[in-house]
Amino acid sequence: MVKHIVMFKLAEKTTENMERAVSSLRSLEGKIETLQSIEIGTDFLESERSYDIALTAHFKDRDGLNIYASHENHLPVVKIMRSLCSASVVVDYETI
Repeated sequence: MVKHIVMFKLAEKTTENMERAVSSLRSLEGKIETLQSIEIGTDFLESERSYDIALTAHFKDRDGLNIYASHENHLPVVKIMRSLCSASVVVDYETI
Protein backbone atom coordinates (compact mmCIF):
# COMPACT_ATOMS: atom_id res chain seq x y z
CA MET A 1 0.00 0.00 0.00
CA VAL A 2 1.11 3.57 -0.72
CA LYS A 3 0.20 6.52 1.49
CA HIS A 4 0.20 10.04 0.11
CA ILE A 5 0.10 12.71 2.81
CA VAL A 6 -0.18 16.41 2.02
CA MET A 7 -0.43 19.28 4.50
CA PHE A 8 -1.70 22.68 3.39
CA LYS A 9 -1.25 26.15 4.87
CA LEU A 10 -3.89 28.61 3.71
CA ALA A 11 -2.68 32.02 2.53
CA GLU A 12 -5.71 33.62 4.19
CA LYS A 13 -7.27 31.46 6.88
CA THR A 14 -10.93 32.41 6.65
CA THR A 15 -13.96 30.21 7.17
CA GLU A 16 -14.82 30.55 3.50
CA ASN A 17 -11.34 29.51 2.32
CA MET A 18 -11.23 26.59 4.77
CA GLU A 19 -14.64 25.35 3.60
CA ARG A 20 -13.70 25.72 -0.07
CA ALA A 21 -10.42 23.84 0.41
CA VAL A 22 -11.96 20.99 2.39
CA SER A 23 -14.89 20.72 -0.03
CA SER A 24 -12.50 20.59 -3.00
CA LEU A 25 -10.45 17.83 -1.41
CA ARG A 26 -13.54 15.83 -0.43
CA SER A 27 -14.77 16.05 -4.03
CA LEU A 28 -12.05 13.54 -4.96
CA GLU A 29 -13.84 10.71 -3.11
CA GLY A 30 -15.17 8.13 -5.54
CA LYS A 31 -13.95 10.03 -8.60
CA ILE A 32 -10.55 8.38 -9.17
CA GLU A 33 -10.48 4.61 -9.56
CA THR A 34 -7.06 4.11 -7.96
CA LEU A 35 -7.87 6.19 -4.86
CA GLN A 36 -8.77 3.52 -2.30
CA SER A 37 -9.58 5.90 0.56
CA ILE A 38 -9.10 9.50 1.54
CA GLU A 39 -9.01 11.23 4.92
CA ILE A 40 -9.13 14.98 5.40
CA GLY A 41 -8.57 16.74 8.70
CA THR A 42 -8.29 20.33 9.91
CA ASP A 43 -5.89 21.51 12.57
CA PHE A 44 -7.33 22.48 15.94
CA LEU A 45 -4.20 23.60 17.81
CA GLU A 46 -3.43 26.53 15.53
CA SER A 47 0.17 26.74 16.73
CA GLU A 48 2.80 28.71 14.84
CA ARG A 49 4.13 25.45 13.36
CA SER A 50 0.72 24.08 12.39
CA TYR A 51 -0.55 23.59 8.89
CA ASP A 52 -4.28 24.09 8.40
CA ILE A 53 -5.41 20.99 6.51
CA ALA A 54 -4.06 17.46 6.16
CA LEU A 55 -4.94 14.96 3.45
CA THR A 56 -4.09 11.27 3.61
CA ALA A 57 -4.80 9.20 0.52
CA HIS A 58 -4.30 5.44 0.13
CA PHE A 59 -3.38 3.59 -3.05
CA LYS A 60 -2.67 -0.05 -3.85
CA ASP A 61 0.72 0.79 -5.34
CA ARG A 62 2.91 3.50 -6.88
CA ASP A 63 1.18 3.15 -10.23
CA GLY A 64 -2.10 4.03 -8.53
CA LEU A 65 -0.55 7.17 -7.08
CA ASN A 66 0.85 8.13 -10.49
CA ILE A 67 -2.57 7.73 -12.12
CA TYR A 68 -4.11 9.90 -9.38
CA ALA A 69 -1.47 12.62 -9.76
CA SER A 70 -2.34 13.29 -13.40
CA HIS A 71 -6.04 12.34 -13.30
CA GLU A 72 -8.50 14.78 -14.89
CA ASN A 73 -10.52 14.93 -11.66
CA HIS A 74 -7.45 15.66 -9.52
CA LEU A 75 -5.93 18.49 -11.58
CA PRO A 76 -8.73 21.05 -10.93
CA VAL A 77 -8.42 20.39 -7.19
CA VAL A 78 -4.67 21.00 -7.39
CA LYS A 79 -5.38 24.33 -9.09
CA ILE A 80 -7.87 25.37 -6.39
CA MET A 81 -5.54 24.36 -3.56
CA ARG A 82 -2.63 26.26 -5.11
CA SER A 83 -4.80 29.37 -5.36
CA LEU A 84 -5.79 29.13 -1.68
CA CYS A 85 -2.50 28.07 -0.09
CA SER A 86 0.77 29.77 0.74
CA ALA A 87 2.56 26.46 1.34
CA SER A 88 2.19 22.71 1.22
CA VAL A 89 4.36 19.74 2.10
CA VAL A 90 4.04 16.16 0.96
CA VAL A 91 5.35 12.72 1.80
CA ASP A 92 4.70 9.49 -0.15
CA TYR A 93 5.65 6.12 1.30
CA GLU A 94 4.94 2.42 1.08
CA THR A 95 3.57 0.34 3.93
CA ILE A 96 3.38 -3.39 4.37
